[in-house]
Amino acid sequence: MSSLRPVSGDARAVLALLRTWWTAPDGPLVVATSGSTGEPKRVLLSRRALAASAAATHARLGGSGTWLLDLPVGRIAGLQVLVRSLAAGAEPVVAGEHESFDAAVEAMPPSDRAYTALVPTQLHRLAASGRLDLLRRFDAVLVGGAATRTDLLRVAADEGVRVVRTYGMTETSGGCVYDGVPLDGVGIRIDTDGRVHLAGPMLFDGYEGDPEPTAAVLVDGWFRTDDLGRLDADGRLDVLGRADDVVVSGGVNVPLPAVTDALLGLPGVVDAVAVGVPDDAWGTVVVAGLVCDGPTPDLDAVRDHVAARLPREWAPRSVVRLDAIPRLPGGKLDRVALRHWTEEASR
Repeated sequence: MSSLRPVSGDARAVLALLRTWWTAPDGPLVVATSGSTGEPKRVLLSRRALAASAAATHARLGGSGTWLLDLPVGRIAGLQVLVRSLAAGAEPVVAGEHESFDAAVEAMPPSDRAYTALVPTQLHRLAASGRLDLLRRFDAVLVGGAATRTDLLRVAADEGVRVVRTYGMTETSGGCVYDGVPLDGVGIRIDTDGRVHLAGPMLFDGYEGDPEPTAAVLVDGWFRTDDLGRLDADGRLDVLGRADDVVVSGGVNVPLPAVTDALLGLPGVVDAVAVGVPDDAWGTVVVAGLVCDGPTPDLDAVRDHVAARLPREWAPRSVVRLDAIPRLPGGKLDRVALRHWTEEASR
């Protein structure tokens, strides 16, 4: 069997390739992961898996409709917009074919159900420019790929925008948990070390040419993710962050995503990240990297702010002002660049 390798570039060219493959697939689709921790993996996705994902998405959102594409088609989030369009039998509106995002929204068919998918950075930019009202046109706006600030979600809701937070990865054909609730057919379990496992018909077939990594994460129909999570009393998934985002500082486990979320609530902070830096006395200390639109908050103010929401032992012990948080095009943290910054901060 041959495989299809859609790459970033012209959305219509990729759509044409997908359309042929969709009707007569001759092997799997090969989609690269974001590579946020290093070398991207080549994920094998069957038509069955992608079709199951698209069907479950439309069922959860209230029916199929027309999708607006404003994401790179070489990654799963953008590719899924095309797949859902094929599954719905509706031609997608491609933002890049219009003068602006605003013009693309205006080009949406007037009577169809309408959807789009964005990363948090795009949502933030629309909010910052006072253009969130554009998103009222959509029956749902899927937002994933990275954590979304709670204050941003609140602003969008106040504007009447239906934001649906998605959780998933290339190995699950994209988002498979919406607002903490698994899509139909998706199973979630949390193992003894807190790691999230996922199951369902949208799982990948393996990593191309890498049987050992495949066997390590794909066991008995379950995919072992790199994320930590918990299930509440209603079975909703709360993703706590990646397993390697928990550091031990002075003998205390500190989940860095929780600290980052607290930092984002600091007045004058427009972006933030908490990282662990090696330290002789503490083993690891938490350092706050802050992007500010005014003066940098002093350490005491940062520690008090975090300690008002989280255990004081989790509060950063140092503050560094940054021009920008290193991110990949999809909005995820660039962990390779962040690792280099951490190494520099520890010297």
